[in-house]
Amino acid sequence: MRTRVMRFGLYADAQGLAWVRGLVDEAMASRAVRGHEIAVLRTLPGSELTTAEAYDLLAEQWAWENPCLDSGAREPVELRVRMACSLRTWRAVRKAVTGALCPADTAHVCRVPWAAA
Repeated sequence: MRTRVMRFGLYADAQGLAWVRGLVDEAMASRAVRGHEIAVLRTLPGSELTTAEAYDLLAEQWAWENPCLDSGAREPVELRVRMACSLRTWRAVRKAVTGALCPADTAHVCRVPWAAA
């Protein structure tokens, strides 16, 4: 098994971040992924670029989709997931998470704006 990484840019508050972490945990548990680490980053490793700079489009997306709402405590962050698994399992987990973040079969605004990096 190789260590593989999934990265998601999110525009979320603590509640939204907990929801996304739950989606990741559920997707990994359903595929029996062991040996994983989840980190929330505000600065991109190896760079002086902040997540606010890297994912500013997510804040703009949220404001456009929710014109009458205050963004509250939402902030752009990167959720980085490291896991020991096969490429096939990594792809299955990533597909499950992205599908759950904003299901394609419903016409609605995504609960947490996101970007897969």
